[in-house]
Amino acid sequence: MRNKNSFLFLCLLSLMLYACSSPGPGLFGKKTPHEQYEKKIKDAGLKETALGDAWLKTAAITLSNPLDISLPYSETGYFADDRANGIGLRFRAKRGQKLKISLTKKPVENFAMYVDLWQSYSASENKTPKFLLAADTINLSLEYVVTEDSAFIVRIQPELLKEGEYTLTIIAGPSLAFPVSPKVKSNIGSFFGTGRDNGERKHEGIDIFAPVHSPAVASANGVVTRVNENALGGKVIFMQPDNASYSLYYAHLDSQIAKEGQRVKSGDILGLTGNTGNAKFTASHLHFGIYTNSGAIDPLYFVKADYKEPAKLSVPLTNLNTWMRSSKNAKFYSDQITAGTNFTMLEETTLMRPEAGTGNFYRVILPDGKKGFVIGSSIISAIKPLKRLTIKKSQPLLSSPDSTGLQKKLLATGEKINVLATFKNFYFISEKNNTEGWIPKKQL
Repeated sequence: MRNKNSFLFLCLLSLMLYACSSPGPGLFGKKTPHEQYEKKIKDAGLKETALGDAWLKTAAITLSNPLDISLPYSETGYFADDRANGIGLRFRAKRGQKLKISLTKKPVENFAMYVDLWQSYSASENKTPKFLLAADTINLSLEYVVTEDSAFIVRIQPELLKEGEYTLTIIAGPSLAFPVSPKVKSNIGSFFGTGRDNGERKHEGIDIFAPVHSPAVASANGVVTRVNENALGGKVIFMQPDNASYSLYYAHLDSQIAKEGQRVKSGDILGLTGNTGNAKFTASHLHFGIYTNSGAIDPLYFVKADYKEPAKLSVPLTNLNTWMRSSKNAKFYSDQITAGTNFTMLEETTLMRPEAGTGNFYRVILPDGKKGFVIGSSIISAIKPLKRLTIKKSQPLLSSPDSTGLQKKLLATGEKINVLATFKNFYFISEKNNTEGWIPKKQL
């Protein structure tokens, strides 16, 4: 491709040199690294080329048609340099969670990758994804505190004409520290929204049960704004975390240690748990609440300590970006969330190309462009032919499993071919010069 058009090559070379020497995000102005690179493609006249146009279309498709995954998630993939690459992964997160997105790459130098985070909307909302954050091209990591229950999309796209390996990890956990000291045994025993006083009111927080006089600690850096008593909460403390639009509420304390107006750091002791207020007939616990200008919100995901590690990779990376075919009873999952329950059975010997490995799955692309997941053990290499056939009548070798596909060459009558895999009503074959392509089954 690069040898066919010297002008295209020079433009791409200039573009790659730019990408390799891009400064940090502070020098990008209002444009993200991805937008800056996109502008360079257009300014260099590459939008009118097949490769440049494919890169721009990939950027749009990864946002409009992402794959659904569940957290925690990790994948290791390989981007080849002979095509425009990119992937969009969509997942859900709860208000109060902190998303941690990190990407490592090989080679570290001279291989720019663009990572950004978007908020996604349902089809009924009829909204385009909303941009949230972008990583700079050196420190490929992002952190984001979720402000509303929603779906999010992580988009990854490498620069043109570069190849390399990457590992992406996305995890979600609490944005605040747990409000009871980790040195004591505690458990959440009552949740937000449960009925109180025979249904006359609802619980406006979570109850964390712990031995009496367990330390109730600051969940963030901030300022203690109120230390007093009331009928429901007994001895209570309010604190305002730095740069937050909400206040934290600690109730049923046996004793208050922090003073009004005191600046505290995350983990500092504010008081000791007890059962004051309307909890005098209840075991010692901390009522923990979060209040905004609109009232109480569920604090569970702000403090629930559920950072989990993604499943360890257990599929060979040597199969990435190679032709593979399905074995008997192979299942194709259109998303990773429902893996195990919602799938399509693949016809045996269906062709596919693994793009990444995640746990015991490959993330693959089928010949019609559909992306999804298959269990690694259910596919095998397509190098060894399924069978050898003879062309009975001269016919075109097509570029895709479609009668309207481009003709790569004309196969002569009597020519020997190797059948490597199938897709629906087509054979994927290689001929004597190792040119690969598609021919209809019915014509053999």
